[in-house]
Amino acid sequence: MHRTSYSYNDEVSSSYGRCYLRPRDLPHQRVLTAGVMIKPEPNDRSTGVDVYGNSDAYFHVRSDHTELVVVAESLVEVDPVDPALFVTPGATGPWEQARPGPLGSAVLREFAMDLYPPEITPAVRAYASRVFVPGRPLAEAVRDLTTRIFHDFTYESGSTAISTKVDTVLERRKGVCQDFARVALACLRSVGLAGRYESGYLATDPPPGRERIYGADASHAWAAVWVPGETPGAETPGPGYWLAFDPTNDKWVDERHVTVAWGRDYDDVPPLRGVIYTDSTRSEISVSVDVCPVDPV
Repeated sequence: MHRTSYSYNDEVSSSYGRCYLRPRDLPHQRVLTAGVMIKPEPNDRSTGVDVYGNSDAYFHVRSDHTELVVVAESLVEVDPVDPALFVTPGATGPWEQARPGPLGSAVLREFAMDLYPPEITPAVRAYASRVFVPGRPLAEAVRDLTTRIFHDFTYESGSTAISTKVDTVLERRKGVCQDFARVALACLRSVGLAGRYESGYLATDPPPGRERIYGADASHAWAAVWVPGETPGAETPGPGYWLAFDPTNDKWVDERHVTVAWGRDYDDVPPLRGVIYTDSTRSEISVSVDVCPVDPV
């Protein structure tokens, strides 16, 4: 469950919102139930699919309100990661072979391009050069990048904002999951690889001997690299697949990760974004995410 509440010190006459809160249906992930509750009840709402295949929702609340609450609740079944993904010819071959060529798909070329404003700087290239040495196997290099970011950076909530540049994160050596994913993506793209920003949730376990605290989890973010070649176990052959990794936790993405949306960067898939009309001079936001396993029936 993902709950977001906004409170204002004066009435809001109109709230427009767009959210990415419904998990994706994927070969390894199946959405059994999903719904979004908005209070006050919207006068208009709709759902759709964006250019990357993510499910999004729009709403417009026209009744006066001093609080807006958006609650998304889903039941998702996620399979364990397939070990075969890490030993394909594309994953074990030189990383240079995974660069999308000039005849590759437009989507892959887009994911290999720098953002605007640019994020690939000399500092990014220098950091990436320690990992992507000539001829190194792709999966080995990406695993090294994951571990390096985990050890070189300190997780510190509130140390950055969504607008913080990758270069700033590299200089300060601290941030949150979105920052670490964006550092990884800038490194991938700096050597010509296609990288994808992925957002979702991670089921976290309580410390030994402690009860689970509901609402303690948060939205999570990680990265994925494109691997050329057929996907192991796929029903139909394809030109390649994405291998997802989590620099915040120094691991490959597995069955504890729930994928909600993906894009080039955070700005493509924010959980919730909107515009309000009000004379309010102060607002507060509260966000809580609860991801817990469900006992099989």
